[in-house]
Amino acid sequence: MAATPAAACPAWRDPARWETTADVVAVLIALSLPWSTSLVGIFGVVLLVAIAPTLDLKAFSTLLKRPICAVPVALFALALIGTLWSDAAWRARFYAVEPTAKLLVLPVLLYHFQRSKRGTWVFVAFLVSCTLLMLMSWLVLLYPGLSLKPPNTAERGIFVKDHINQSQEFTLCAVALAYPIVILLKSRRFVLAALLTAIAVSFFANMAFVVVSRTALVTVPIMFAVFALLHLRWRSIALILCATAALAVVAWHASPQLRRTADSFNRDYQLYMQRNAPTSIGLRLEFWRKSLGFFAEAPLIGHGTGATRGLFERVATGGVTKASGEVIGNPHNQTLNVAVQWGIIGVTLLYAMWILHLLLFRGGGLVNWIGLLVVVQNIFSSLFNSHIFDFHEGWMYVLGVGVAGGMALKGRSPASTEPERPISP
Repeated sequence: MAATPAAACPAWRDPARWETTADVVAVLIALSLPWSTSLVGIFGVVLLVAIAPTLDLKAFSTLLKRPICAVPVALFALALIGTLWSDAAWRARFYAVEPTAKLLVLPVLLYHFQRSKRGTWVFVAFLVSCTLLMLMSWLVLLYPGLSLKPPNTAERGIFVKDHINQSQEFTLCAVALAYPIVILLKSRRFVLAALLTAIAVSFFANMAFVVVSRTALVTVPIMFAVFALLHLRWRSIALILCATAALAVVAWHASPQLRRTADSFNRDYQLYMQRNAPTSIGLRLEFWRKSLGFFAEAPLIGHGTGATRGLFERVATGGVTKASGEVIGNPHNQTLNVAVQWGIIGVTLLYAMWILHLLLFRGGGLVNWIGLLVVVQNIFSSLFNSHIFDFHEGWMYVLGVGVAGGMALKGRSPASTEPERPISP
């Protein structure tokens, strides 16, 4: 009697089993991302191992040649080649290459989720994980001893990591929920719409009353503007603007934390201008001013991978108590971070990657909305941080674009590439 295909293929060589394993590992990455860097790194390696047996080398090679994959890989390659003309210590050069290595996972995720049927699991897992973290944040606010951070580094309402990472997660989830809420209301599924609305409002309430990131204050209006322009009619936009203004006024008067955060913009700027004080805004302005000077010195190919810290050491003045004396390896701006190290060539690749990924999500539907939002958030938050190179935000970008992009490629058809019709209220 002839053997069945299942019997002929051992379990450890069965591509279907490996595909399921890869889906589960991707879900584990999404679950662990808000909580742990170590687990994300471990699961990232496991993901590559799990996907490897399922690769069709010809199909994967074809995908790699597409600009959406080739440009991120080229940015990593430039970082690697850039070690050759840097004058930093070799350890510093290779340390600076490491943040770009996560971009190599992007083509693998795009390939896998172009074939997988479980991409939605990843998004749900991330939302559930962030919701649990949000609940934990409220508990830490009431019982600070629950925080896992050392006492000398503890932040108000922060269980793990820091307020920037937490705000990035909560902002992405809260704004991303706007699309399914509108769809559910349109189809009169009010119970589920109310549940998602409650979760979204809870995220915003946490950012307003517990801990506020100034980057989130800037990016949230932009992200909502993108949603409104893509998915709503002008009448709905006007109503939402009025409602948002009313809620903003209530939050402003009800939250001392929100007022302190907003007031800190002007206070930090004045202290920097008058006293050269190393305030948050003052340091960023100092980093940006000096980085523009470094870029002007080597505009084409930059100073090489890992050279940034040495450049800041060279021009530091006034001591460590002054903004002008601060030495750093990251200018807190993604464009300048790339420009200082790899010049115009690097900036061209960075912007090409962002534009290509924006165009990847030009269709309608929830998947394209999530992917577009991930890219938009990264672009605008990278005005104040180097979020492609930062571990947490960089992985949010790689995972979000990789999973949503693969699903978008799978569902791409001539009809789906047309702009989605605005949603009526």
